[in-house]
Amino acid sequence: MLLDAELSQLVLVDYQPRLMPAIFEGPLVLANAVKLAQMARLLQVPVVGTEQNPSKLGENAPEIRSLCQRTLAKMQFSGVEEGLGEWLRPPVKPVAGNARSLPKHLQKPANTPTERNSIVISGCEAHVCLLQTALHLLEDEFDVWVVTDACSSRTERNRDAAFDRLAGAGAELVTTEMVAFEWLRSAEHAQFKAVQLLIK
Repeated sequence: MLLDAELSQLVLVDYQPRLMPAIFEGPLVLANAVKLAQMARLLQVPVVGTEQNPSKLGENAPEIRSLCQRTLAKMQFSGVEEGLGEWLRPPVKPVAGNARSLPKHLQKPANTPTERNSIVISGCEAHVCLLQTALHLLEDEFDVWVVTDACSSRTERNRDAAFDRLAGAGAELVTTEMVAFEWLRSAEHAQFKAVQLLIK
C-alpha cells in the first residue's frame, strides 16, 4: 500500500526548542520534519502540530509552528487524549430533514470531503509522546505512517524500541523521502521539481 497525498494528513509532535538539544540526532530530525511540512504544504496535505506542556517547554520551533495550520497544546503525552482525533476526523454532521423530506433515493448526494485517514506522523520523544499518540490513532482506526528519520528520543535505544513497538502494532515505518515520492507518484507531478529541491 502506498501513501496518497489526497488521503493524508501530517502530524508533527513536540519539536520544542527546550527539548531538542537533548534529542539524539536532534538537528537532522528537526530538518527532516521541516522538509515534511514544506512538502505537505506544496501538495495541499493538512499539517497539525502538538506541543507538550508549552508553558514549561515552550512552543514548537518557529520553522515548524509556521508550517502548521493548527497546533494542539497538551498535557497528556498522547495528543489523542487531548482531542487530536477530533481534529483529524471531524464528527459527521447529522443529515438534516424531517418526515416530509424527500425519500433517500430522490435526495441529492451530500458533498462530503474525502476522508483523510492516512496519518503521517513524526516527532519527539519517539518512545513517549509520539508512541502514545500513534498507538491511540491506530486504536481509532487511522492508518499510521511513522517517519523514522524525523523522529527521535534522548537515546537511540528508546527511539528504536518505539519503532519496534509501533511496527508490531501495525504502523508503517517510512522515511522522509519515501513519503515525498509516494505523495508525488510521478516525475510529471506539477510539484516534482519543488519537492526534489527540498530533499536534495
